Amino acid sequence: MRAWEEMDERFERFMQKYESPLPEWLQKIERQAEEDEVPIIRRSTQRYLAFLLGIIRPGRILEIGSAVGFSALLMANFDPSLEELVTIENYEPRIVQAKENFSNSPFSDKITFLTGDASKLISTLEGRFDLVFIDAAKGQYPEYLKLVRPLMTSGGVILADNILQDGFLLMPKEALCRRNRTIHKRVREYLDMVCRDDQYITDVLPVGDGLAMTRIL
Repeated sequence: MRAWEEMDERFERFMQKYESPLPEWLQKIERQAEEDEVPIIRRSTQRYLAFLLGIIRPGRILEIGSAVGFSALLMANFDPSLEELVTIENYEPRIVQAKENFSNSPFSDKITFLTGDASKLISTLEGRFDLVFIDAAKGQYPEYLKLVRPLMTSGGVILADNILQDGFLLMPKEALCRRNRTIHKRVREYLDMVCRDDQYITDVLPVGDGLAMTRIL
């Protein structure tokens, strides 16, 4: 185990002693996702989202990659100004569970659940979004950015999860197996887009598996 991985695990165990518990209904969804081995946002990402949402208080949120609905419901729970959260999922086995989780939650009237290819559905959306949370196919991050940019409010925030790819992003492409090189290339392309364009200001936080936070200028 790398030294930084060991430190990250120790820090996470330490911080879990101080985190406020989620509502029981949300904990239940989290436990079920873990039992079913469905990847959901990590605890440190959960804490950061809860903190950030209380500050920026977005009225409309777009999420790309619902999985079983855990992150959408977490954001709804911690956003005191939420009017609508639109979330998109394309993987059929998770769609069924997400629909059930949304309908059984206290926020069913604020969540619009779309199913299908996000790259096709985003262009059909109307209105503006204050926050976009991207947690879908990593190789599509550059394309998602191009699609959501026209839908963002001035000062809006884009969060891209899993940006560090368990540390693989920090490695030279040649050190990776061939199947990981395309994702490595596309994620770096995404970072180039949000870090080198003067319409954005971006930082990458070592939260969870890496969270790229971009504000529209």
